[in-house]
Amino acid sequence: MWFSAFRGGVHPDGFKELSSQLPIKTLPLPKELRVSLRQHAGSEAIPVVKAGERVLKGQLIGRPGEGLSAAVHAPTSGIVTAVEEVLAAHPSGIHSKAVVIEVDGKDEAIPTVATLDPFTMDRAELAQRVSEAGIVGMGGAAFPAAVKLSAATRSKDGIETLMINGGECEPYLTADDRLMRERADQIILGARLIQYIINAGRIAIAIEDNKGEAIEAMRAAAKPYSDIEVVVVPTRYPMGSAKQMIQAVTGKEVPAGGRSSDVGVLMHNVATAYAIAQCLTRGEPLISRIVTISGGAVKRPQNVEALIGTPISHLVEQCGGTSDTPDRIILGGPMMGVIMPSTDVPLNKGSAGVLALNKREVAAPAASPCIRCARCVDACPMGLVPLEMANHARAQDFDGANDYGLKDCILCGSCAYVCPSHIPLVHYFQYAKGEQSAQKATAKRSDYTRELSDAKRERKEKEAAAKAAAKAAKRKPKPAKKAVAEEEDE
Repeated sequence: MWFSAFRGGVHPDGFKELSSQLPIKTLPLPKELRVSLRQHAGSEAIPVVKAGERVLKGQLIGRPGEGLSAAVHAPTSGIVTAVEEVLAAHPSGIHSKAVVIEVDGKDEAIPTVATLDPFTMDRAELAQRVSEAGIVGMGGAAFPAAVKLSAATRSKDGIETLMINGGECEPYLTADDRLMRERADQIILGARLIQYIINAGRIAIAIEDNKGEAIEAMRAAAKPYSDIEVVVVPTRYPMGSAKQMIQAVTGKEVPAGGRSSDVGVLMHNVATAYAIAQCLTRGEPLISRIVTISGGAVKRPQNVEALIGTPISHLVEQCGGTSDTPDRIILGGPMMGVIMPSTDVPLNKGSAGVLALNKREVAAPAASPCIRCARCVDACPMGLVPLEMANHARAQDFDGANDYGLKDCILCGSCAYVCPSHIPLVHYFQYAKGEQSAQKATAKRSDYTRELSDAKRERKEKEAAAKAAAKAAKRKPKPAKKAVAEEEDE
């Protein structure tokens, strides 16, 4: 397999040494979990428990909603104290529905059945098990994994290459790095199971060249399998983005508005592959994940294995707390992560990092007028013109922004990172995308309301017509008695 460079990209300071040297730490149980019912792409899960119920580890507490959705499970045993709105992982401080569990400390689990050899099972059944386990993409997108598996099996030309993404290009984050170092065998097993489900020809595991120990561990684990190759790619942000990684490793470019399956490739993150292995061999749903706790304000940065729904304040406390008041809390990485209004936010399935940054790390000069240097154009990995998109977005001309490629923007932040005028370009793109999503939702609600109104009007018209017909039938004159008698004589 050969390597092809993608256009654009930047080289931000990594700061990975802060957390990469210590082994993964398993945390003690928190006192309370707030398990969000909306921690995946698509519709919110529907709660199947209520306040007062005792739940066990691994028990289903939220079934998938309509359309695209994912199941949610109890991370440990305890009492459901509420199903209510809690602070969501969103910069605006909005709330979303969650199942609040008072942890009882027993960690009592529902019975699970280990599968001795999943490679002998029906592929569709394995994909269904992945769905029932609530596994989503753990690289950040949180797209339900089973949907990608099922779609791949229906691909017109099939899947030639399964790519396992170990790039982890975001600064500070080292969760995938430590996972590959410590649990390489299970990642390889998960990759082979995905390959079996989608019937892919080969597996390519792509890792940036700044992760030497992870590369060696993964190569050692993959050595028995001739159809698995560990591909070392240059360290360059946003190498971990799916389209850029695919282009870099295979030389194939995913078309605008298309999917990776259009070029015969399916991609999953290394943590997703690990979760699938745990699901299909041990019967475990997705209830925990490896997460990086780092930043200049954290006393002992490291990677921890934490239960989904754990308040991020508990995660930071388990790493020694903070040396001073953080100037910014970010869920995810500094380039594409989400700024949090509070540490009360619970951990979700797609969060690979919690960063507590100090003033020095977030200090940025005020924005100044554009000097037309075109650095943003050079840095854009999608070949777009960021300033023009931003100008249209700022003017509320979202159609104009779309004309310049807003829909193809991956919100990587490379343009804003290199801008010498410090223009917050990616903020305008996020705003425009958010406004367009809101407009679509409003239009959808309006269409639905109109459909209901039309249906109501049609129903009333039918009812009125039926009543009119009934009245007309009553008014119809009856035959005279004499005529009736004559008819009877005949």
